[in-house]
Amino acid sequence: MDIYKNAKIVDPDEGRVYNGEVAVSDGHVVEVSERRIDTPENCLVIDCKGKYLAPGIVDFGVKIGEPGERHKESFGTAGLAAARGGVTAMISRPDTSPPIDNPETLEFFIRRAKSATEIPIHPLATLTKQRLGEQMTEVSLLLDAGAVGFTDCDSFISNSKVMANCLSYCSQNNSLVIGHPQDPWLSGGTSATSGKFATLRGLAGVSPMAERIGLERDLSLVEMTSSNYHADQITTREGLMVMEQSLDKGLNVSAGISIHHLTLNDLDVGDYRTFFKVKPPLRSEEDRQSAIDGLKRGVITIVCSMHTPQDEESKRIPFDKASSGAVGLETLFPALLRLYHSEDLDLPLIFKVLSYNPSKRFGLNSGRISKGYQADFVLFDPDYPYILDRTTLASKSKNTPFDGQSLQGKILKTVVAGRIVYSREEDV
Repeated sequence: MDIYKNAKIVDPDEGRVYNGEVAVSDGHVVEVSERRIDTPENCLVIDCKGKYLAPGIVDFGVKIGEPGERHKESFGTAGLAAARGGVTAMISRPDTSPPIDNPETLEFFIRRAKSATEIPIHPLATLTKQRLGEQMTEVSLLLDAGAVGFTDCDSFISNSKVMANCLSYCSQNNSLVIGHPQDPWLSGGTSATSGKFATLRGLAGVSPMAERIGLERDLSLVEMTSSNYHADQITTREGLMVMEQSLDKGLNVSAGISIHHLTLNDLDVGDYRTFFKVKPPLRSEEDRQSAIDGLKRGVITIVCSMHTPQDEESKRIPFDKASSGAVGLETLFPALLRLYHSEDLDLPLIFKVLSYNPSKRFGLNSGRISKGYQADFVLFDPDYPYILDRTTLASKSKNTPFDGQSLQGKILKTVVAGRIVYSREEDV
């Protein structure tokens, strides 16, 4: 048995932080108490020294470069980055090369993941073959092989009949469909959100209405098929309005947002800095503030890194031609703490959207430090200041927009199923 003593425990379900102790055995929490827990013989005692103990982060939308793009990110480097970032489970994307659209590729992916990292990886599979939006994948076989949901990632399924069939079939199998709501005809060939800044910089802009149109189409089909749907990123005020209407109707839908859209805006692109080029493009400050408000009101329920590693060659080129995406496994937590230090969000809500909600949405036995739950948690200091140096990141790719920025908050220990997989002993 292991006992964590002298901790400030964050409970995202009850919305409180309290002083307490936690006992762990066989990978699960066996006792949580605000009083002293008796210490049996041969018990390992971890003194948290008054730091915060919270549920481990469940990060949705992680891109791993295996198979096909191992030079951008391997299972090993992604796992190390996750452990250092307090991520105790990754929900991975299927936009690999080749994509995860058949049981054989999925089984290979799962075997490689288990052999290369201690951080559990729960894979998504594609909705359609090759992500072409034409032929549905073998959903039942992929579920049996270990898929936790289905998505074509940023390949929007334009054919509404194909999308309706996918939703209907997944509904029959009680599986979750993840959409990337962007009208492809409006967003194709663009690299920034339309507006005065994009015009001044000469960047091809996409209207925020592209998100609303794509989301309205998807949610209409969800209503028709009574299916389970998650929008991977809702980044505009218009999109939030549409999502809220669907929630009011009682549809089984949810919405997420990336850390980059929650903490950055379109002006951060500055002088064509390609590390700030993400998909969808960064939005206006008004949209960002609307997203924070949507988070507080429960319209957005998941915050993720949308970890997308890109090599130097694909980023050190003109903005319009540069690849989209940023790494985020290690920066997700400290970047979100910016909203804690600005008093926009409290710690229970932060871990509700980082851990509790994604755990529930994907059926994982984590997300709380409570008896019977898997012992996945992080020990952290929210006030630890530092300047991020991207060269120190564990990810193979270093494409982060937070390079050189002041951050506050450091992971001290990461625990997966009761096993310490990362520790900064000098800070504890």
